[in-house]
Amino acid sequence: MNGTVPLPIERPHLSRLGWYGGTVLALLVWALVYPQLPALAEALVAVLPVERTSPAGEALWFFLYDAPKVLMLLTLVVFAMGVVRSFVSAERVRALLAGRREGVGNLLAAGLGTATPFCSCSAIPLFVGFVSAGVPLGVTFSFLIAAPMVNEVAVGLLLGLVGWRIALAYLGFGLLIAVLAGIVIGRLRLEGWLEDWVRELRTRPICSTETALDGPGRIRAGLEAVREIVGRVWYWIVAGIAVGAVIHGWVPAELLARIMGAEAWWSVPAAVLIGVPMYANAAGIIPVVEALLAKGAALGTVLAFMMSVIALSLPEMLILRRVLKLPLIVTFAAVVASGILLVGFLFNLIAG
Repeated sequence: MNGTVPLPIERPHLSRLGWYGGTVLALLVWALVYPQLPALAEALVAVLPVERTSPAGEALWFFLYDAPKVLMLLTLVVFAMGVVRSFVSAERVRALLAGRREGVGNLLAAGLGTATPFCSCSAIPLFVGFVSAGVPLGVTFSFLIAAPMVNEVAVGLLLGLVGWRIALAYLGFGLLIAVLAGIVIGRLRLEGWLEDWVRELRTRPICSTETALDGPGRIRAGLEAVREIVGRVWYWIVAGIAVGAVIHGWVPAELLARIMGAEAWWSVPAAVLIGVPMYANAAGIIPVVEALLAKGAALGTVLAFMMSVIALSLPEMLILRRVLKLPLIVTFAAVVASGILLVGFLFNLIAG
């Protein structure tokens, strides 16, 4: 013995195993809790001083069931896409879109929008970034439409709440609207209707800042996406579920049938006009959509309402006014609204 203190044994993979083990454990807990949500909601309502079959009881059950359900779905989808996006840098995305031909660029931009769970207002800074990178105007509009309307959060929640047929139909027609609207706006050559400060932005060289991430780094990226996105929108979700609960418990099915009935030709335009002044992201409006469908509202009319809320909201138009001149905003709204109306009428015709 020479009196020296032995060095501790290094475990270089302990942290890595901890990240992996913690992630697997969290996913197992999620999978165990999610199927129990209906029973938990029933148990909570049972201890409250309300009759289960009363409007208040129905509304409370809807809220206590849907709030954790939507939040759990949202957290899982955002975490998964945060991990996926850790493989693709922002610089690579800008390089991918810049210089693409009409149609190809629109499709790529709309596809990118499906992988970015932004509300319409938070997608606008990226819109400006694409313009400054030399991405064609029509292509940037395809992204701006798709990002809030057909992102993976909307599709994932629709899949979990109303089934794969509606989810796939919404995805397909949402992408179609984003691509065609972008092509139309691009062909109109409306770059002169951008605000001067946006048009004066010069294309800058795209310099790579990519850094390789290991497994724990990608898990942290997923958790950061959850913190940033779920933390920003959870109150919209709760508000949307509260509205959905009121509809589920108190709004008469006859009233909704008159407003959003498939046989009334004006139901789709009325749904769009009702949706525009509202502001919610996909996660916040889907519980309302679920409640409307449960009350017998027409599928096409409800989808038109949902699309107008998240793609043509009044707050989005007010923010866009700092980027676009009024004629371009009106053109953008008119093109998108036309596509939404077409989807509403088409789905009502198919469902009828």
